[in-house]
Amino acid sequence: MEQTAARRRRSGGQAGNRRRTDPAAIRQMPWRLPVNTDRPTEPLTAEGIAAIHDGAMRILEEIGIEFLNDEALALFRQAGMTVEGTNVRMGRDFVAEMLARAPGSFTLTPRNPERRLTLGERHILFGNVSSPPNYWSLETGKVTGTRARCRELLTLTQAFNCIHFAGGYPVEPVDIHASVRHLDVLFDKLTLTDKVVHAYSLGAERVEDVMEMVRIAGGLSHAEFAATPRMYTNINSTSPLKHDAPMIDGCLRMIRRGQAAIVAPFTLAGAMAPVTMAGAVAQSIAEALSAIALFQYVVPGCPCGIGTFTSNVDMKSGAPAFGTPEYMRATQMTGQMARHYGLPLRASGVCAANVPDGQAMWETSNSLWSAVQAGVNLVYHAAGWLEGGLIASPEKFVMDCEVIQMIQRYFEPDLVATGPDEIALEAIREVGPEGHFFGIDHTQARYERAFHQPFVSDWRNFEAWEKDGAVWTAERAQRVCKRILATFEPPPMAEGIRDELAAFVARRKEEGGAPTDF
Repeated sequence: MEQTAARRRRSGGQAGNRRRTDPAAIRQMPWRLPVNTDRPTEPLTAEGIAAIHDGAMRILEEIGIEFLNDEALALFRQAGMTVEGTNVRMGRDFVAEMLARAPGSFTLTPRNPERRLTLGERHILFGNVSSPPNYWSLETGKVTGTRARCRELLTLTQAFNCIHFAGGYPVEPVDIHASVRHLDVLFDKLTLTDKVVHAYSLGAERVEDVMEMVRIAGGLSHAEFAATPRMYTNINSTSPLKHDAPMIDGCLRMIRRGQAAIVAPFTLAGAMAPVTMAGAVAQSIAEALSAIALFQYVVPGCPCGIGTFTSNVDMKSGAPAFGTPEYMRATQMTGQMARHYGLPLRASGVCAANVPDGQAMWETSNSLWSAVQAGVNLVYHAAGWLEGGLIASPEKFVMDCEVIQMIQRYFEPDLVATGPDEIALEAIREVGPEGHFFGIDHTQARYERAFHQPFVSDWRNFEAWEKDGAVWTAERAQRVCKRILATFEPPPMAEGIRDELAAFVARRKEEGGAPTDF
């Protein structure tokens, strides 16, 4: 049913009428889209970029990529590529022509236009953990995901201003049957958050259902939904050198309705890619560009991004490692290649630790800062990820948001301003060699904006910390979670919109939802 402008307004688009999470619950930085003002770290020379590009092109020309999607194979034949069975080989000239069609940046506009995102243009945006089957908290230990636990993590996703988009399911609610899981989770996601959302490309029904639910939630006509990107899908290739049927199908459906697609190969050096970083990155680039070239052939100019999920494995156990020097270098190298091709870049905030301890935080910090260094635009799994993606944790979510806020603070322009007021000669003259700067007007006037005020750690020495009965970081993070859950109010949504969403979910459940036999 086509929607009217009046109905669209009823969906809660006016900022002045929006209720927010109780500001007393957490102290945090305001909503903003951080801009990465640093020069990127570029470990590759010009010759290195050319070598990896040539390696990726030779993979596409000489070895080929397996596409297990019949429509994709037909489209490649139509484009004049070499198709033998499911293997597709394509020339570098074709790839270059297709990449020239891709935009260097694009916007994603959710049901609340104030949460519009720009993907590209040096923005760095952070999202929640996505897809773990398990959940860990101080109270529960490691348990399976449920809808209630998924809703808790969606609440944190909405509550933290430093989280810009709601990616996949923050934990898999295995208590909901897989055929209708997407319906319940998207209903929760669209009613508990007003941020940009993601659709899993796991079959036609799921993709079409999610697009329709996003359209309904925004109070949009079909034409309005298709006129600008409102959401996105993110797919992984099946490394090495393969794209499966449902993921390519989902991307094709999305781009044909004006929505965005991100292709992020999951290449673990030594297992699913060569053990050398250059070889792993070249293979990852080839896998990603083969799909992006297809999408640009089908819908010229469609919004696409390239992703990196390249790391190494423990060669004794085969377990993936994250936040390692190899992971950081691969992210930086892929950043150089993404700029070479003019594509927005996605990376991740990841670790291999099983609980939110020191290992978890140093590995996650390494991965987050490598995203900064690489000029990444979209950081998946930035908050809440544990055990190589097998666990989502609310305490870890809060602790990661603290690191993300530090990164956002790092980019605030007042830190590098060099005007007379910042050089502060008069303040230095006033204090001289005998005084201090605590109480002077120059300090007091800037106190509130001078330093980031954390909500987990409190930056006190151990003696003061111990006297106040303080607790360990994960315990303090748990307290923050509980305050958020106790005070949270969902963003407004008109009753008519909510009712239409609920009716759609009920109807699709009656129809059986989505098949589970891919």
